[in-house]
Amino acid sequence: MSELVERPDAEADEPERIAVVGLACRVPGADDADGFWDNLVRGVESVERLDPPADAPDGYVPAVARVKGAEDFDAAFFGMTPREAELADPQQRLFLEQCWTALEDAGCDPQRVRGRIGVWGGTSFNAYLVLNVLPSLDQERLLGEYPAALLHGNDKDYLTSRVAHRLGLTGPAVTVQTACSTSLVAVAEAARALLDYQCDMALAGGASLKLPQDRGYVYETGGIQSPDGYCRAFDADAAGTVFGSGVGVVALKRLSDALADGDRVHAVILGAAVNNDGARKTGYTAPSVDGQVQVLHDAYFAADVSPATIGYVEAHGTGTAVGDPVELAALDEVFGAEGLAPGSVPIGSVKTNIGHLNAASGVIGLIKTVLAVREGQLPPSLHYRRRNPRTDEKSPFAVNDRLRPWPTGDGPRRAGVSSFGVGGTNAHVVLEQAPPAPTVAPADGRDLLLTVSARTPDALTASAGRLAEAVETAPAGRLPDIAHTLAHRRRRFPHRAAVIAATPAEAAAALRKAAAEHAPGDAPAAFLFPGQGTQYQGMTAELLRTEPEFARHIDEVAALLAPHTGIDLRGLLSEPAAPGADDPLVDTRLAQPALFAVEYALARWWQSHGVHPAALLGHSLGEWTAACLAGVFTLEDAVRLVAVRGRLMGERPRGAMLAVELTEDEARALTGPELGIAALNAPQRLVLSGTEAAVARAESELAARGVAAKRLVTSHAFHSAMLDPMVEPFAAEVARVTLHAPRIPFVSNVSGTWITDAEATDPRYWAGQARAAVRFADGVAELLAAAPDAVLLELGPGRALGRFAAQVAGAGLRPVSTVRGARQNGSDRRHLLQALGQAWTRGVDVDLPRTDGARAVPLPGHPMERRRHWIDARRTPARTAAPAPATSTETSPAQAPETATDAVTAPAADAVTGTVSGVRAVPAAAPAPEASAEAGPVERITAIWRELLGIADIGPDDDLFMLGGDSLNASQLVSRANRLFRVELPLEDFLDEPTVRRMAELTVRAQTDDPAEAVEQ
Repeated sequence: MSELVERPDAEADEPERIAVVGLACRVPGADDADGFWDNLVRGVESVERLDPPADAPDGYVPAVARVKGAEDFDAAFFGMTPREAELADPQQRLFLEQCWTALEDAGCDPQRVRGRIGVWGGTSFNAYLVLNVLPSLDQERLLGEYPAALLHGNDKDYLTSRVAHRLGLTGPAVTVQTACSTSLVAVAEAARALLDYQCDMALAGGASLKLPQDRGYVYETGGIQSPDGYCRAFDADAAGTVFGSGVGVVALKRLSDALADGDRVHAVILGAAVNNDGARKTGYTAPSVDGQVQVLHDAYFAADVSPATIGYVEAHGTGTAVGDPVELAALDEVFGAEGLAPGSVPIGSVKTNIGHLNAASGVIGLIKTVLAVREGQLPPSLHYRRRNPRTDEKSPFAVNDRLRPWPTGDGPRRAGVSSFGVGGTNAHVVLEQAPPAPTVAPADGRDLLLTVSARTPDALTASAGRLAEAVETAPAGRLPDIAHTLAHRRRRFPHRAAVIAATPAEAAAALRKAAAEHAPGDAPAAFLFPGQGTQYQGMTAELLRTEPEFARHIDEVAALLAPHTGIDLRGLLSEPAAPGADDPLVDTRLAQPALFAVEYALARWWQSHGVHPAALLGHSLGEWTAACLAGVFTLEDAVRLVAVRGRLMGERPRGAMLAVELTEDEARALTGPELGIAALNAPQRLVLSGTEAAVARAESELAARGVAAKRLVTSHAFHSAMLDPMVEPFAAEVARVTLHAPRIPFVSNVSGTWITDAEATDPRYWAGQARAAVRFADGVAELLAAAPDAVLLELGPGRALGRFAAQVAGAGLRPVSTVRGARQNGSDRRHLLQALGQAWTRGVDVDLPRTDGARAVPLPGHPMERRRHWIDARRTPARTAAPAPATSTETSPAQAPETATDAVTAPAADAVTGTVSGVRAVPAAAPAPEASAEAGPVERITAIWRELLGIADIGPDDDLFMLGGDSLNASQLVSRANRLFRVELPLEDFLDEPTVRRMAELTVRAQTDDPAEAVEQ
C-alpha cells in the first residue's frame, strides 16, 4: 500500500480509478458473500413467512427478512468485555465484524500495511437500545454510571471511530447518515477520499437490524410496506417493500495501488455522485425525478463513460407505487437520450431477494453488482410478471427476471448502482469489470511454507481445516499465491501452525494434522553455532541452488578464503561425496573454514528474514562465527584467522577423543598430562581428549566400571595439551588484526559466561580458546537465565547442540535445527523451511519467504467464536403485568475462550488480538451483586468488577486491561467503590496497578489511613 508521501501528477493520461479489493456481508439467508451470490444466481428469496401469532392484529403480515445470529458476537476477538458487548448496539457489532472480514478478503492486516486506512459507514435506528437495554436498567444506574458506556456503544456518532479504534485504523473515520442511501453514500465518500489522498485504503458500508427479528409488521393502506410480504420491483402489482436486517462492507483502494500491490480486484468504480432533491418534489418523503436525473448525469460525467455502455443497472427498486415509476422515469431520461433501444438494458433490485435493508441496502446492491460484473452473470430480479403501467412501455430498461450470462462485448462489463434516501439524498455509482489478472504461472513443484494462526486453539483447528478445504479446491497453480497470502496478508495471532508442501494435496493433508504452537509474544532468537565434527561434503548443496541470499554469502567467504587454502570452497559444498569416497572435509584445514562459511551464510540468511539474534553461543569453532557476527572480527580477518587456526591444528600430531557419561568431578579423576577434559556439553555429557594411549586406557577403565563411553570420529585431540604448541603462534596471528567490542552479546566457551569486552579484544583469549575446555553446558544455562523464552536456532549441520541444550534446560526446551546432518535424509531447503516455520510458530518475528509474482487470493478468514451477548427485551403480556427481569444466556466454562496471550497493555492499543482472558459471562444488566457486610473488601470489590465487566470468574490479581476493560471502566469501578465504602479512592494510584487486590488495598487505606493494615481476603 502506497504511503501518503507524494500525490501523482494530476496531468497523467489515465484518470485514477477505485478498485473494490474486498467485500463482506451478512444478509437474510446468507452469512457471507459467497452464500449471498449462490442464493442470487439460484433465484432464492430469503424473506421468510412465519406463522402469525394468535393475537395478531388486522393487517398483520408475518414476513421477516432476518439475519441469523444477531445476538451472537465474538467479544473477546475484538477486545470487548461481555458487558460492553451486551450494552452495545448490535448494528455496531455487525459492522465491526464485517469491516474485519472485508479487510481479510482484501488481504490486508492493518498492523502490517503502510499508509492509512479510513472507514465510512452508517446504521439504521437503534431499536435495541430502546426495546432491550434501557428497560433493563434502573434509574440510578441509568443516571449514574451508564450514560458514557451507552453513548459510546449505541450512538451513531461513534460507529466508525469504534471500528477505527478496535481495528487500529488511522485514516478518516466518518459516520454517514442519509437514511436508505447511507451505505452507498459512504462508498461514494470513501472513493472521493481515496482520490484526494486522505487515505490509502477505505472501508465503506452500513448495517441495519430490524427488531424484533421474529415479528412481522402491520400493513397500512398506502404505506411503504408490502401488503403480502413480497417486494415486486417494477411490477404492475408492486405495492410496497419488506424491511429487513443485514450488513455489508467493501474495501477500496486506488486502482494503481491495487495493481502494484498484487491485490485481487473484484471490480472497478469508475465514478460516483451524490446530491439531494432539495425542494424539487411534492413533499419531504417523496422522490424527485429531477434530483435523480441530476445524480445520474453527475455520476456518468465523473466516470467519463456514456450510459450507452452500461450493461446492467441495480436499481433502488423498493417495489412501491410511487418510487419505482419515478426511478424509472429518471433512468429513461438519461439513458433514453443515448438512443438506446427499448428493453435493451437489464435492470433489477436485490430487495426482491432479501428485502429492504435500510441503511445497508445501498452497499448490498453494490456487492451484488460487483459480483455480477466479476462473474459475468445477471441474477434474476424476483416476483416480476408484467410491466408497471405507470412506466413507459418504450423504456430502454427491461427487468432481468431470469439468470442470464453477461459476456464481455466490445468492452469491459459495466453497471450502475442507485440508492435513494428518504429526505432526498441520492447516490449513483458506476462500476466496471476489473482489468485482466496476470496469467498464473504453473507451480514449479518447489516446497512452500504455509502458515496459519488464530486467537485460540479451537479457532486454529477450525482455521486449518477450512484452509485445507480451500487448498484442495483452489485452481491449479495457486499454491504459491496461497502461501504468499497466508504469510504476508494475514494477522499473526498467538496460536500458530506451519506446514511444508509442494502440492495442494500434500498441503491439505499436512494442514489437517498440523501441530499447533503457542507464541505468547515476540520471542527473542539465539543463534547456536556448532564446532568441528558436524561438517560433511555437500552440506547445504541444495541451498546454494535455491537460496540466493545464502549463496551470495557463501560466494563472499569462498572468495576471501581461496588465497589462504588454495581451493574453491563452493566445489566442496555444492556436490556430495561419491559413495565410498573419502570426505575431504575431514581434513581440519578445510573443515573449519567450510563450517565457518556455512554458519556465517546461514546467520546472514536468517537476518535477511528479519531474525536478529538477541544472543549468540558457539561451540569451539562456532564461537568464531559468533564473534564475527557480533563484530569482534571483520569478515576478512575472521576468514583468514579461521584458516590459520585450522592449519595450525592440522599440523599437530593426531590424537583421540572420547564422549563419556560422567560429571566433571568424576572425569577429572581420569585426567593427567596426556588426557584432559575437552568439552562439558551437558549434565554428565563430557568429552575427554588426549593421546591415543591415554584415551584407550580411560576407555578400558570406564568399560570395566560400566560407564558409557564412545569414540568420536575426529582427526585430532582438540582442546587438549596436544595443542599447546600452537597457542603462541596463533596469538601472534590474532594480534595482527584489530579487535572490537561485541555488538551482540555472546557467551564465552572458556568461562561459560557472557564474554567481556576485555576478553573479546584480547588476542590471547582467542588463542587460548582453542586449547581450553568448551563449557557449553554452562553457556546454555547462562544464556537461558538471561533470556528464558529465547528460541534457540542451531545454525549448522545436525542437531547435536540442540540436544545438549535440551539436556541442560529440560524437556520443555525444543531447539530448532536448520540444516540436516550427514546422516539425515531429505531436502536441504525443506529442512530450512521447516526451521523457519518452527521459529515463526514459537513467536520469532520472521519475515516469511516471498515468491516473485505471487498475488493475494481469497482464503477463509479467522473463525469467529461467537457467544450470546444479548439483553432480552421485556415483554408485558398485559398492561398491568409487572416487567419480567432481563435475562441473558450465560457462557458455560466449557465454551469460554482460552486466555488471550497477545493482550494489549493500554486501552488505546489495537484490540483485534483477543485481549479478554478466558471469561464466563454473567447475566446482562443484573443488579449489582453486593456481598454481605461481613465479607472482606476483596470479595465485595470482586462483586463490583463482575457486574460491571460481565465476567463471572475474576481473581484478585487479574488486571482490568487484560480483562478487556478500559479507562472508562476504571473510572466506573472507582466510582462504585467510593459509593459502596464511602471513601475517595485516588484513580491515578489504581491505574498504576488496576487489580482487585490493589483496589481493596486502596480502600482499606482510605478507610483507616493505616497503610500497614492488611487487606482481608
